[in-house]
This record gives sequence, C-alpha cells and structure tokens, in this order.
Amino acid sequence: MLAACGLAVVFGMMGVINMAHGEFILCGAYVCASATRMGLPLPLAILIGALVAGLVGMILERLIIRHLYHRPLDTIVATWGISMIATQGTLIVLGSTLPGTGTPLGSFEMGDYSFSQYRLVLIGMALATLLGLYVLFTRTRFGILARATIQMPEMARAMGINTSLVYSLTFGLGAALAGLAGGLYAPTMTLVPTMGSAFLVEAFVTVVVGGADIFLGTAPAAAVLGVIKAALTSWQGQLMGQIGLLLAAIVVIRVMPRGLSGWLLRERN
Repeated sequence: MLAACGLAVVFGMMGVINMAHGEFILCGAYVCASATRMGLPLPLAILIGALVAGLVGMILERLIIRHLYHRPLDTIVATWGISMIATQGTLIVLGSTLPGTGTPLGSFEMGDYSFSQYRLVLIGMALATLLGLYVLFTRTRFGILARATIQMPEMARAMGINTSLVYSLTFGLGAALAGLAGGLYAPTMTLVPTMGSAFLVEAFVTVVVGGADIFLGTAPAAAVLGVIKAALTSWQGQLMGQIGLLLAAIVVIRVMPRGLSGWLLRERN
C-alpha cells in the first residue's frame, strides 16, 4: 500500500505511467537516512524525505511531464530515462551504498516467532495514509479542484481554475507519497541506488490489479497481494512470492480488464 499509493495517484488520476516511481522512493529513503545521521529525529527525517521527493516531482512535472500528457508511450520512455539518470547519478555521486539508520523500537515475540515493532508502525502508517488521501480528495478544496481538473480539464480551465498548478501539485503529491514510503522503509533495508526497483514491480502490480480507483482498488488489492506474497514466500521462498504476484495480475487482467475497482463499480451500478 505504501509503495503503490503514490503511483495510484499519478496513474489513476493523471494517466501518467511513471517508470521513475522507484527513484522517488529512493529519494525519500536517502534523504531520510542523511537527515537522521545529521541528528534529526526519525519522524522529522521521514517527513523531510517526503517533502524533498514531492518538490523534485513538481520540478520534473514542470520541466518534462507536462509536455507529455495524453501520450502514454512517451511518458514511459521519458520517466524510464529519468529513472536511469537518477539511479546512475546516485551511484556516481554517493557510491554503491549508504549507511542505514537501523530499525528502531526493537521487537516482540509470539510463540517461536519474533516480529519487529516497527513493522506494526508501517501497517499503521499505510492505514493513516489511505485515510489522509480519502480526506484530502473528498473533504478539501484541493480535492474538489483536482477531481474537476482530471475529469473535465477544459471546463475547469473555463471556470478559472489554474489547471497547470493542479496537475503540478497532484504529481508532486504522488512523488511525495513515494518519498514517504522510502523514508518509512529506510530503517528496514540496505540503501543502494537500485533499491527503487525492488518496489516498482509490486507497486505496478498492485495498481494494475486494483484499477484506477485508489480506495476501491489499490487498498484491497494491496491487502490481497500482500497475503499472496507472504504465503508463497514462506512456503517456497522470495522468488515464488514474486511469481505469485505476477500470476495474480495476469488472472485479474484476464477476468477483470478494468481491475478490481472497475469490477466493483460495475457491480454497484
């Protein structure tokens, strides 16, 4: 959920296939780790990582992405190029790895198993992020303007809405959510320039299975896919977990071409 919600905002609302999504996660993780080593508390470092990723996203939207709206193949190529530049640039400038921060809060035991308390924080943050997005897009002026701009941009522009600013803020929000995921996961993994690719496949599979709607699609898809991956990984290892995710995506695309949210909306109607 944490890795996919930013991609769901950008793809579901703007139709932009962002192949550089993993690099925004990388940005959040690296900024968070660097801020923590400078003495800042972890929650503040995570917030700074999300803000920096969001700012970088807005800059890229202004310079590159906004010229490619309604051109999905071009956005794939452009964001893939951004991804390669970011990965190789990080490798050249910062080296092959960055010292991590260590997982906080310790762990607890249940029978023969030990579980990190910080993992519970990640679960809570995923739910809080989903709730925050729901409030943002259904209860705030920005949410109303964003939905109006995405659904009927010409009408919104005629009514005086600065659609360019709304697009920029929406893309920046998606990048900030990716940076938030990176900052939250920074204490749990080795920080390397290619770490974003570890999240990219799972995020895309979640969005494809869930469909365009974040709340009806991405959230339940993340829960179901998480169970599938955890079960198969514990049974046959990490490779089988990844295979299970891809097979689930193939089955859903075959049975429900518009994803889980499209099927739910059709059943509701």
